[in-house]
Amino acid sequence: MDPKKILFVVIDGVSDRPIEGKTPLDSASTPNLDYLAKIGINGIMDTIAPGIRPGSDTSHLALFGYDPFECYSGRGPIEAAGAGIKLEEGDLAFRVNFGTVEGEGSVFDKTVVDRRAGRIDDTDDLVEAVRNIDLSKFGIDFVFERGSGHRGAIVFRGKVSDRVSDTDPKEMGLKVKRAKPLDESEEARITAEAVNYFMEEAHKILEKHPKNREREKNGLLRANVLLLRGGGKVRKVEPFEEKFGMKLAFITGTTLIKGIGKFIGADLIEVEGATGNKKTNLKGKFEAAVKALNDYDIVLLHIKATDELGHDGDFDGKMEFIQKVDREAEILKGLDFSKICLIVTADHSTPIKVRDHTADPVPVTIVHEGVRVDEIDRFSELVAYKGGLCRIRGIDLFNIVLDLTNRAKKFGA
Repeated sequence: MDPKKILFVVIDGVSDRPIEGKTPLDSASTPNLDYLAKIGINGIMDTIAPGIRPGSDTSHLALFGYDPFECYSGRGPIEAAGAGIKLEEGDLAFRVNFGTVEGEGSVFDKTVVDRRAGRIDDTDDLVEAVRNIDLSKFGIDFVFERGSGHRGAIVFRGKVSDRVSDTDPKEMGLKVKRAKPLDESEEARITAEAVNYFMEEAHKILEKHPKNREREKNGLLRANVLLLRGGGKVRKVEPFEEKFGMKLAFITGTTLIKGIGKFIGADLIEVEGATGNKKTNLKGKFEAAVKALNDYDIVLLHIKATDELGHDGDFDGKMEFIQKVDREAEILKGLDFSKICLIVTADHSTPIKVRDHTADPVPVTIVHEGVRVDEIDRFSELVAYKGGLCRIRGIDLFNIVLDLTNRAKKFGA
């Protein structure tokens, strides 16, 4: 018997808490996703565990059979891998946002007015300028690369410690944080000093950069600060193909998810025009995912903009983008579900009112020959709980899919 193929479609942050009884997903016209829900089995899922707010990184690890409590060391190393930085043992990696600060004095006296610098997406010149900072007096070097949009990643290399705090206050209206040593080691003290020096020097460079002066003239926010968070050192994990005996591919325009793919040994399939925002080439990504099933056992198609629109608190924009996703999802109806197991879900909820990830469970639909089709006839977080899957965890979903595709091993005699 030919092995069954698996396609994961993860619509990032698609689910919400209701506002006057409605969510963007439940309000959207989604005939194609509804059709898949009708012919499949449905449920709700805590991607990590009930009440645990998932990051996109930890949730994707769980979705692909890795226990994040065992293998996660921070988002920084994953973001760095996704940005194309070749990580070495002992490296300290942070994820980076270009942000906007205002005020007088040092960078640490200034207030963050936008953590995304107006969602700037052309940062090459700024990245290149910051690379000239010299940290040799600390015995430390660094590698800085841009990510998607306003994001980037930085790796500090040398006698560094991961026992230092972030500089991103994570909320607007607060001052930039100083990195602080989190233990009494000499390495932590020096690392914190080096990070703080880097923060000051980067701010001086960015504040005077011609691109930011031009942005200001055009009424745009200046990208005049780098905000560091999610610091950690790399942990090695067993590559996906060795662990499960399957070839895995990721299709995504998001640096972080590319990093997850590299972290677990997936191939990355690049699609022209695939970005981490609402301008992404949805049609190209769906077509590439279906085509990739010819060469891979399991494929992830990741769609980011629903999460971004949730962070922006844009109900109508999120609803409209979900409808765009649904139109391109029509291609999924033509799959041979006797040979392909399709999963449509999310990695977490990003409610409009909260503007951040929450632990609210996400909807999940599985379509495959032999599933116990339930009575759910639409893809919505407000009805999925009535489905036959009931309530599961992310790592449970992977085990269920392995069983449905006859890849699971018997437990016991």
